[in-house]
Amino acid sequence: MEASSARMGVNTLPHPDRATSEGATPARAAGQGGLNLLGLGHFHPENVIDNPFLEELDIGTSDSWILERVGIRTRRTVLPLDYIRDTRNRDLREAQQVALYSNAVSGARAARMALERAGIEPHAIGMVIAGGCSPQHTTPAEACTIAAELGISAPCFDIASACSSFAAHLHFLAGMQTAALPDYVLTVNVENTTRTVDYTDRNTAVLWGDGTAAAVISPRHPGRLRVGTSLLRSDPANWQKVIIPTGGYFDQNGPAVQGFAIRKTGECVKDLRTTLTGDDFWFVGHQANLLMLESVVTRAGIDPERHLYNVHDYGNCGAAGAPSVLSQNWDRFQGGDQILLAVVGAGLTWGAVTLEVTQA
Repeated sequence: MEASSARMGVNTLPHPDRATSEGATPARAAGQGGLNLLGLGHFHPENVIDNPFLEELDIGTSDSWILERVGIRTRRTVLPLDYIRDTRNRDLREAQQVALYSNAVSGARAARMALERAGIEPHAIGMVIAGGCSPQHTTPAEACTIAAELGISAPCFDIASACSSFAAHLHFLAGMQTAALPDYVLTVNVENTTRTVDYTDRNTAVLWGDGTAAAVISPRHPGRLRVGTSLLRSDPANWQKVIIPTGGYFDQNGPAVQGFAIRKTGECVKDLRTTLTGDDFWFVGHQANLLMLESVVTRAGIDPERHLYNVHDYGNCGAAGAPSVLSQNWDRFQGGDQILLAVVGAGLTWGAVTLEVTQA
């Protein structure tokens, strides 16, 4: 979701060996051993919004119309389907009340999977970072509510960069001195964004799904994935292209956002693929819509067989989309595999990170 033709600002940490297409340099992971991802987790609520359901809402859409434009067949939602059918989500306050899961519970569900894969208990976590498009509370930080749900007592704060929040979290941690970080950091991207969708608007109703992703990260202990190079950039002048106003519905300049997403994802791929060994890498993009992703893959010359996605089944899950793809493919990756993840989001902000699979 995103857009703009203006020259983009840059927010990267310097690395002396590589320059990028905009004259800035990406950041290497912090510390001598780098950042390691010990476990990833995901959670999607059980209620399914399929295309026939959206047809029943009589909002001028159909299965073929949706597939031709965004390639999405199903999405998940924390909202009761009868509530959407009966009200079209006309009262956003009621949406908060009827939701089957809070952001704290959704975050904890994904976090428990990540913790189990990492082989550690919640009490070992020394920092919690959350962020995404649709926090449930203006204050406190969403990280605090998730930590409370898990029984974690540690510093908690949010780094919210909309759909690019996962890349922002990794980029932030990569720029930290190892001594400043605890042994284990938990990052969580909760996206129960269907609570902000106007189900009388076919252009947004067909896109969004709810999902959550979490990661256990360490600057000291080895993990299955090692962070290589990261970058993060923004174009604040075009912040109004994608918004969720406080107490309001999601809104975006669709055509401009689509062009922005394709263009900036392509630039991220161009900048970071030079840090990889050859072109044999897995690609994970922002799960905005399938047609956008396929356009990026074609333009960038990425092998379609190496393109991993889940947007066709889960819709646009915002900041949780790309890391949930990683989590769903956790057991698929083999030692020596390379991964390039590139995401774009409101702000306008975009980011990317390379990962190496160090354990089979």
